[in-house]
Amino acid sequence: MSIFKKKIISDQSEVNKKHDALEFEKLSSLIELAQMLNQQNDFQEVLRVVAQKAAGLLNADTSMIMMINPQTRQTVKTIQRQGHEVNQDQFRSVHTHVSGWIIKNKLSFISTDIKTDARFKKNLFKDSPINSIIGVPLITEGIILGTILLLNLKNELISIEADLSYLEKFANIVAPFLRNVQCVQQYFEKPIPQTTLFAKYNALGLLGKSQKFSELLQAIEAAARCDVRVLLEGPSGSGKELIARAIHQFSARSDKPFVAIDCGAIPPNLLESELFGHVKGAFTGATTDRNGLLEAADQGTLFMDEIANLPLEMQAKFMRVLQEGEIRPIGSNKTRSIDVRFISASSSPLRKLVDSQQFREDLFFRLHVYPIQVPHLNDRPEDIPLLANHFLQEFSSQQNKPVELFHEEITDFMQLRHWSGNIRELENFVERLVTHASLHTKIIDKAILPQELKKEFKKFHKSLPEQFTPKSLNEQLSVFEEQIIRDSLIGNNWNQSKTARLLKISEQTLRYKMGKLGIVR
Repeated sequence: MSIFKKKIISDQSEVNKKHDALEFEKLSSLIELAQMLNQQNDFQEVLRVVAQKAAGLLNADTSMIMMINPQTRQTVKTIQRQGHEVNQDQFRSVHTHVSGWIIKNKLSFISTDIKTDARFKKNLFKDSPINSIIGVPLITEGIILGTILLLNLKNELISIEADLSYLEKFANIVAPFLRNVQCVQQYFEKPIPQTTLFAKYNALGLLGKSQKFSELLQAIEAAARCDVRVLLEGPSGSGKELIARAIHQFSARSDKPFVAIDCGAIPPNLLESELFGHVKGAFTGATTDRNGLLEAADQGTLFMDEIANLPLEMQAKFMRVLQEGEIRPIGSNKTRSIDVRFISASSSPLRKLVDSQQFREDLFFRLHVYPIQVPHLNDRPEDIPLLANHFLQEFSSQQNKPVELFHEEITDFMQLRHWSGNIRELENFVERLVTHASLHTKIIDKAILPQELKKEFKKFHKSLPEQFTPKSLNEQLSVFEEQIIRDSLIGNNWNQSKTARLLKISEQTLRYKMGKLGIVR
């Protein structure tokens, strides 16, 4: 056999090995998914994780879980959506027809170009931004519960046979949990009241009252119940380390160490020693044995911030730690077993880094067990006054100044300002204002603003009449009414009969008001 032929066979063998290893990681992620779902009793959180994992693992722009009404078996409703937002009218036609086809035929669906798909009427989807779709039925005990759809808005195809096969396996695992958890949620479990949840995490420095913040706390609460790897994705400065500490604090490992490392802050040549440790004489300057952070976190939690900054060589070594549960310090020929819960974080979506070959795909599958998307501060402006006042109290105490509150103009300015640096920028902003305040200042007003911020405030103030239109009495009453009804529904586990009796109105009136005010679970 020629050297050339041997090289081809060797290269092909290497490709096959990599393919088999990746398939193994995909199947391992399904097993981890089943283990995680087995620890959950929050139906809404199960839906969120399932939808987000489906989109992340198969690199879809949007994922949806649609369920059939269990009472009528006639209507289908989208109950969970993750990913790219699209026009509702354009979207509704596609998901209704595709899910209808899947439910009617009890078959999986794949289309590389939905606009020209012969299974549907010509030009039915001509205005849709959606390009390719794969979808599978959710079936358990021979009953169709609904569908999982993955949609792509770009020209690249997600609709390949391997993806469809994986999604079918994915659906087979999650379907029983969706059915069982729904029953538990409906008849036995009561969610933690929102006010209790806010107070619980307020004590750890997680502050807010917005809907997005409430959803984030629900995800944290659920993640704390599961001893699985968590992946936090969100912009820099959004408080990911604080979230990781909260998950650890309310987990079964709370009395064990919590260790944090910023993978982007340590030079690559020192990172291995920092993580794995070293023995005496391993390299110049290694005068004593030293335990690494992995060993320091044994029995506890290791938070790895900006994990995307791990060099590819270190990614391979870290992958082995996740697979084997063992470490080997630099210079040692002995391995040590460790039991660590990993919480990783990234300000860049890891899936995109995998696509650009900057992050190992097998490692992504290992980390993407319990994904949580951390919202940007700009997406929850209702929380800005709460956070700003918290920082105001903190810095006025540190600087021994009597500052007590913000003038209304400053509060409005902060709520409408764009915070590119997120919560961290808001914190620095407040600290700077307190620093500029005199020893007699009690209220932070526009006179205290530094010069460049005065210019920004002036532009803001000029545009204020256009941005701020005072709400009418009816509008303000509607907001108040919506909050009362929503809180009552949550307190009664969304049981409309109990809620109507509590509010002393008929169920028909309650349903009318829910529709009018846009109140949905």
